[in-house]
Amino acid sequence: MTTATPVSPHCMVAVAKVALLVLATLFLLATVLPLFRAPYWWIRAFDFPRAQIAVGMLVLLGIFGLVNLGVTEAEPYEWAAFALLGLGVVYQAARMLPYSPLWTAEVVEAPPDAPAERRLRLVVSNVLMDNRDAERWKRVVLAEDPDVIAAVETDAWWAEQLRALDGEYPHVVAQPQDDTYGMVLLSRFPLHDAEVRHLVEDTVPSLFARAELPSGGTVQLVLLHPRPPRPDIGQHATLRDAELVKAAEALDGLKEPVVVMGDLNDVAWSHTTRLFQALSGLLDPRIGRGLFATFHADYWYLRYPLDHVFHSADLALVELRRLGHVGSDHFPMLIELAHTPAARSVQAAPEADADDRKEAQERVEEAVAMKAEETLQQRRERERGDR
Repeated sequence: MTTATPVSPHCMVAVAKVALLVLATLFLLATVLPLFRAPYWWIRAFDFPRAQIAVGMLVLLGIFGLVNLGVTEAEPYEWAAFALLGLGVVYQAARMLPYSPLWTAEVVEAPPDAPAERRLRLVVSNVLMDNRDAERWKRVVLAEDPDVIAAVETDAWWAEQLRALDGEYPHVVAQPQDDTYGMVLLSRFPLHDAEVRHLVEDTVPSLFARAELPSGGTVQLVLLHPRPPRPDIGQHATLRDAELVKAAEALDGLKEPVVVMGDLNDVAWSHTTRLFQALSGLLDPRIGRGLFATFHADYWYLRYPLDHVFHSADLALVELRRLGHVGSDHFPMLIELAHTPAARSVQAAPEADADDRKEAQERVEEAVAMKAEETLQQRRERERGDR
């Protein structure tokens, strides 16, 4: 009968050190990869979990200290890894810091006496196409008494459920689809020049409409839901990035107030979102207020701010909130804005420089080239993944 040789403490420590170095390398790669602007999903995916990566590195730093300071002496290369992890935590925190109350708010608050007839209260919601709990969704959304409801992932079934709201919201623009790219816009206010556009792909719509406020002024509304980067089907960010660029370009020269909203399948702190803001000149009311992470509604530890509302500098903020669970994998977002022309003088709208415009052109050209090189079979397989 043979007995197992006990593992020595020295060997266990050595294994722990190797494991720590491997994990440190992975976390550092996840931090560095998004610095590259390539559209590949295995790069852009690491834009999303910055908070999770930062927490992971903090935990790793604690374990590193326990092993290398409390148990055995660290080698110089281990100190280097420790320092890089610390820098990584600082970098990740710095990227997210603007989306916290510690930062100066980008959007000013509307004066308390802002006239009701100049206000626009809206809810934007990814309903989740397969979600069939419409009553729960209506209960949460209608409790907020919005003037405009913007819903994405609406198939024919969802479009039918929303028709029950016609009495309260008589002005409707609907584009139901069974591929998760359907969308519906419901409004109490008259909608002018309503149009379904296909900015990049003929299967991915965007809605444009001008909402007429009770004051008689109008607000240009844009509802977007671009195609996301998806590792499960090898789908890169090329088409999403191009759609955000094209949406921003479509707003060029508009003088009236603008609100762009939707599930953009991108996080607030990504380079692509910053590029969109620079090109469109729109403000982000979350900056200086909070993350407002809307996805995934069922997993608190895997949440990212994917549902966005951007607006022009002549609008000021009355209220901004994330709403409750509606049976979807996204929480709805509520925002109320007041048309306040004087706010333009105190709100610094982002501006695009020559590099931004060059990059925007490159993003569109990449999408055009991708579509030209893609075979019909490849396109069908990619679009089949949406269902």
